[in-house]
This record gives sequence, C-alpha cells and structure tokens, in this order.
Amino acid sequence: MTAPLLEVDDLAIAYRMGDHEQRVVHGVSFHVAPGEVVALVGESGSGKTTTAQAVLGLLAGNGRIERGAIRLSGTDIAGWSQRRLDAIRGAVVSLIPQDPGSSLNPVRTVGSQLAEVMQIHKRGDRKAIRTRVLDLLTRVGLMPAEMRARQYPHELSGGMRQRVLIAIAVALKPKLIIADEPTSALDVTVQRRILDLIDELRRENGTSVLLVTHDLGVAADRADRLVVLQGGRIQEQGPVKDVLAAPASAYTRRLLSDAPSLAKPRLRRSVGGDATDLAIEVDGLTQDFPIAGGGAKTFRALDGLSFKVRRGTTHAVVGESGSGKTTAARSIVGFLKPTAGRILVDGMDVTTLRGEALRRFRRHIQLVYQNPFGSLDPRQTVFHIVEEPLLNFEPIAAADRARKVRDMIGRVGLPEAFLTRHPRGLSGGQRQRVAIARALVLGPRVLVLDEAVSALDVTVQAQILALLDELQGTLGLTYLFVSHDLAVVQQISDTVSVIHKGRQVDGGPVERVFARPDSDYTRDLIEAIPGRGMPVLASNPDSRAGFI
Repeated sequence: MTAPLLEVDDLAIAYRMGDHEQRVVHGVSFHVAPGEVVALVGESGSGKTTTAQAVLGLLAGNGRIERGAIRLSGTDIAGWSQRRLDAIRGAVVSLIPQDPGSSLNPVRTVGSQLAEVMQIHKRGDRKAIRTRVLDLLTRVGLMPAEMRARQYPHELSGGMRQRVLIAIAVALKPKLIIADEPTSALDVTVQRRILDLIDELRRENGTSVLLVTHDLGVAADRADRLVVLQGGRIQEQGPVKDVLAAPASAYTRRLLSDAPSLAKPRLRRSVGGDATDLAIEVDGLTQDFPIAGGGAKTFRALDGLSFKVRRGTTHAVVGESGSGKTTAARSIVGFLKPTAGRILVDGMDVTTLRGEALRRFRRHIQLVYQNPFGSLDPRQTVFHIVEEPLLNFEPIAAADRARKVRDMIGRVGLPEAFLTRHPRGLSGGQRQRVAIARALVLGPRVLVLDEAVSALDVTVQAQILALLDELQGTLGLTYLFVSHDLAVVQQISDTVSVIHKGRQVDGGPVERVFARPDSDYTRDLIEAIPGRGMPVLASNPDSRAGFI
C-alpha cells in the first residue's frame, strides 16, 4: 500500500474564548493518498475549515492544536514554527481559498501577485518568472495572458479571479492542494469549469486534493473518498460510492436527503382555483442602463421578458450572474422603472405607480434578499426589525404591533425569546427566518426571494425551503424565486423562466423545462448541476424538523 501523503492523527483543536478554551475539533483522524481527492464535508461549525487551516498552520490567533499529529510525507508538522511552515506553503502544500474577492490584493496586478509566490521561493530570475506567469495564466484559461497579467482583480469576474487563485496554488507544483469551498460563490456553469480545471491540473501534476465543502453534490462528483464531520467529530468516512449508497450515520443520511441535487424533486401541492387567476404578469419587460462615459450609449440588461405567475404558485427566474434576473426582480417590486413593457401585480400596473401609490403598493409585495446579515440592521433587536414595517405602514396600537410581531416570529419557527436578540447573536438560518418574518408581517400576497437560500448550508437551506413551502400553503402566498441554482429550482418551483444575456431562452412548467429544454444554454445549466450522475435519494421529511 502506498504511504499517505497527508495523515491527520487524533487531531484536537481549541479556541480561546475570553477566559476559557473551547474545543472545536475532537480527535479527528484521516489520510490522503498521493493523487487522491478527499472531501471534508459538513455544515458551518462542523470543524472542516478549522481542520484544513491546521494542516496549513493557518489557525486564527486564538486557536491552538491541543494534541495529535499532522504528518506530511511522514513528517509531523503540527508543532512547526511559522518560519518553517513558510518554506513548504506554496511549494509542498498550497491553498485555494473560498472568496477570490478578499483573497487577492486589490492594488496589485494579477501578474505581480502570481509572480510573488515564485519570488518568495526563489524559482528563477525575473525573465523566467515572467514567462512562467504568462504560461500559468494561459493554462488556467485567462487569455490573452499579457493583458490579464496587467489587470487588477476588480477588472475580472468572480470565475476569472478564482482562476488566478488556482494559478497561484499550482504555480510551484505542490504535492497537496487544499481547496476550501473553492466554488461556493460561483454560478453552476462557472463552478463546473473551475472544478474541471482543478481536476485537469491535478491529473497533470499527480497532485492530491483535500476538498472542503458543504455541497454533497460537488463531493459526490469530484472526490474519491468522503470524511463527514459534525460538531468537530468524524461521523463516518469511506469511498464516495459506499458512503452515498449506504450511509452509516443519521447525520450523513440527513445531509444526503437535504442536498437538492441528490434528492428526488418533491411532489407539488395541487393549487385549486382558476388557471387565469394571475398574481404576476410580465409582458415585454425591457431595461436599459446608461453606460458610464458612453454619452447616449446604453446597455440592455433585459430584452422583452414575458411570463405569468398563477396565484399561490412559485415561479423561478433562473440565470447566471449578469443574466438580468435580479434586474427583473427589482423592476417587479417597483425599485426600477422599465424602459419598456408592462408589469401587473395583483392587477396593478407597477410601471404607472408614483409616490405614495408606489409606497402603498409595496404592502402587497415584499423582497427577501440573499444576505440576511447585510439586510438586517445590526443595531436593532429582532423585535424592532420585524416591527419596523408596521411602523411605516400601519398606525396601530403598540400592543397590537407587539402581538403581530410575536405571531410572525412563531410562524417562522423561532422562539419568542429571540425577540430581544440582535442579528449578530443569530446563525445564518435564524437571520433568514427573521428576514422572512419582516417581509410577511404586513400580510403581502407576493414574496420575491432574490437568491434567498444561496448563502446557506445545505441543511439550513432545506429547512428554509420547507418553511417557505409551509407558509405558502397556509397563507396562500405567491413566490417569485430568483436563483442560479437549478437543483433548488427543481425542488420548489412550479414554473420557470431561464434568462441568458437579458433574454428568455426557456420557460414553462419546471418538469417540462428540465425534461425537454428548448435551448442549449438551459441544457448546459442542467448538465452542470453537481451530483446528477449519482443515484437519486428519497426525501427525508424528518431532516426538516427544528430550526438552525
């Protein structure tokens, strides 16, 4: 048997919290063989990123290894100083971080940042390093390389910035790459291209990969073995196909049932009533924006978008970043005035509303944003956050407001004790429940959800989707669900519009669009869903219980 490249043995890690220490990783053991891809899988707080940081010697200042070994090619590096670790970072083990936006220096060119890793490790003279930089940029698909080398990170898309980070990670042909959620912020087609690139470079150089992810679909597609973590403890580990076919732990079974790309599409509830009873009607929606410094020139973000949404159903607007889907959502809620077209919400023509009429209209339609932390005032308590719309729209007594707030917090599955908390004291899923409560407290008929679950771990995401389904059934809500995640769309939507470069390229009932897409673009989106080649799992209703 080949000796492991990486061997983590009985690793325990603690963080200092004020005057005490809290252990977050409890006796974790696993190994990575040469050329192997091992996925560390789990929710936020499971210990997967802390474990990966320990391998690199990059624990936060208040973190320390309590016990255990981290052997790299047989040498225990757990107690090494930062100076000794600097000699192997990049050269022997390297990192592809999660967020390309914050991982690159905004005031240095892409080429200079790529050159730096070779300069630090003295890999050639100035001319040789420049040649290597251009070769790497070409290899990761950033062309023309000479132009890309002179650009700054803000001039590149998210996917292009991630390619720069991959080029930096493979520059010195390390034996091990740690990829920490390398595609979680990317669209599904960009995600596939990035993961394909990592696979390609890994095979070329015989590199091992430790893939840190909460996405079971990605792990199923890309890893040889899975290590499932919960609460800093390993629940199970083994070959991907064995774990997926017969998961040994209840936690793994829950993760699998909650992963939208690995679960069966749920049966849609039948909606009674007249099929012509429409909550939303969009006809020929066109939106132009002026180009900065372009005089009278404009950019067409939406071009003739049309769709209808039956009352009490869910319609998804799907597309990659820049497709125009968020522009459509903002137009429908009245934040943007269209260049052309008509938008009817509950029979009201949104495009004709002004002033007080537009303000009153927003009682009927509310928006839930992607990032619940950014959309909640950190200075307010949960009570005041949910109460605020009532103060803006309803001149009712304080006791009546308090009752409505308590009722709505209960509806979204949060205890009344949470009313005195601030957003910083809540998890991501709890914050999104507060955002939903705030949106619903006025009793709107339509909810627009703009990537409302894309920032959440798979299990928290499943619970929020189950909550939305329950609220739709009890309150008769209509949802406009804006998303780039087709696996989620297939789970929760009745109808869908697929947008590409501002134009609708597909539309209709979800089952029809997924089974018989009209456009090559839609087919590419569907084929890029991670985990589609794995066996489909039955849904597990028990996994939706409780709240996170």
